[in-house]
Amino acid sequence: MKAHEIAYGQRLLRGQAPSYERLQARLAGDGSEPHDQPRALHCGWGRLLIGHTYPDPASLAAELLDERPGERDIALYVAAPQQLLAQAPQQLFLDPSDTLRLWFTDYRPAQRVFRGFRVRRAQNAGDWQAINTLYQARGMLPVDPDLLTPRHLGGPVYWLAEDEDSGAVIGSVMGLNHSKAFDDPEHGSSLWCLAVDPQCTRPGVGEVLVRHLIEHFMSRGLAYLDLSVLHDNRQAKRLYDKLGFRNLPTFAVKRRNGINQQLFLGPGPAAGLNPYARIIVDEALRRGIEVQVDDAAGGLFTLSLGGRRIRCRESLSDLTSAVTMTLCQDKRLTQHALHNAGLQVPAQQLAGNADDNLAFLDEHGAVVVKPVDGEQGQGVAVNLTCIEEVTQAVETARRFDSRVLLESYHAGSDLRIVVIGYEVVAAAIRHPAHVVGDGKHSIRQLIEAQSRRRQAATGGESRIPLDDETERTLQAAGLGYEDILPAGNRLAVRRTANLHTGGTLEDVTDRLHPVLADAAVRAARALEIPVVGLDFMVRDAECPEYVIIEANERAGLANHEPQPTAERFVDLLFPQSRPLA
Repeated sequence: MKAHEIAYGQRLLRGQAPSYERLQARLAGDGSEPHDQPRALHCGWGRLLIGHTYPDPASLAAELLDERPGERDIALYVAAPQQLLAQAPQQLFLDPSDTLRLWFTDYRPAQRVFRGFRVRRAQNAGDWQAINTLYQARGMLPVDPDLLTPRHLGGPVYWLAEDEDSGAVIGSVMGLNHSKAFDDPEHGSSLWCLAVDPQCTRPGVGEVLVRHLIEHFMSRGLAYLDLSVLHDNRQAKRLYDKLGFRNLPTFAVKRRNGINQQLFLGPGPAAGLNPYARIIVDEALRRGIEVQVDDAAGGLFTLSLGGRRIRCRESLSDLTSAVTMTLCQDKRLTQHALHNAGLQVPAQQLAGNADDNLAFLDEHGAVVVKPVDGEQGQGVAVNLTCIEEVTQAVETARRFDSRVLLESYHAGSDLRIVVIGYEVVAAAIRHPAHVVGDGKHSIRQLIEAQSRRRQAATGGESRIPLDDETERTLQAAGLGYEDILPAGNRLAVRRTANLHTGGTLEDVTDRLHPVLADAAVRAARALEIPVVGLDFMVRDAECPEYVIIEANERAGLANHEPQPTAERFVDLLFPQSRPLA
């Protein structure tokens, strides 16, 4: 077909929704055989049921109700959803996602070059493991590659974005060629399962994956790309709008199950909770535990099951005593309790006059300054080696608490170990916020862009502040906010690795040294706290040397995927509860 004929045909089709009757008419018009068999493609996490290949609502409903446990089937291109829902109104629901379409005649290639990563197909078991780790970190279902419909039968293809420096998988997307999948006479394609690593610092990964799929299918002579996106995913919709996608008047229907629960129950009162509270509430709802949100902004909620009622503020619950809270909040008391238990802790003293501070600095060579009672990395400055830096950091820390501590500085990696019920549930190395230069934008602009990405990935919980600590870190590297970082250069812009100030997590649970795990459990027992996040300084997660620097009574359970932090927390609160089928 000639290019002008394709464009003309597309203009005629733009206002038409996919339907069984129109598909059969197009097939007849092309001289093709009418479809006598509905088409369903397995994507590794469930099936895509091509709705307009089913001759009637009853047959499509029967197929949806045949969904396998633990999977998520999607019926797409449903022209009359009310007729389909009427077949099983208690078991099916209308998906609140929007379907978008980009006609390739509207597509414009990118005007900028994205560097630092490459896109390729998933090829081996290691690729699938990396993709599934990424999907689980984004709250998505993992892919079982053994269940995929084979490509020669029209099955999907998964692509991944791979960091050129580390080799890590930082993004993934699935593409489906409709011509191969169901002999689509309109020569379409679709995009599914787009995900980008929430810890990724490379800009444009999601956009490049979408463009790659567009250009791949264009090269195959196809005419358009469809996708489904949640109606309230504003960030994704901005990208798709920029690329030229427009709404398609069609619908998707799914089966009511535990996986889809949030979609058919609606947002409810838990929608205003932050990610650290929401991960617990979602797990409780999956188990049929009653949830009462007391103060969404403050992360306060109450869980009830049978005669048991427990009030929580994120991971802090009625099971933690007021005395234990005091032990964790006052970092002097934390240090004393852990030291008395025979655990390794830094040297410590209250900031005093200039002579006292200088004497402590001379004794240890480098120090950490922090408020006695503080959280989220506020007022913390590390690796200070001159008295002027110490004096300035003490004044900054006093904005958060009039009492300020000096601690001996210990170089190494920042390790967070989460202990629940006196068992290690998760361990992660926390990396300080960093940016990667592009040779064009200032460090300030790179920080602001990376901060926006971290906020989007964490529901607004993580950002890189442009404060004294960031400026001091840049100055130590001989740089300032307005300097241009060469393309590809990686620069740490914080010394502390707190997630709230832009830090990222690397899961190391499976390779945690037994000495570190034992020290974490002993620390929890010394503090008599059932749920705690312990911060260690270590040479490596596989080495036994450590210093425990803090204990967090309200440990953030989000961002530790794939470790089951929320599951173990709810197990502790309601040991007899089980997820609903």
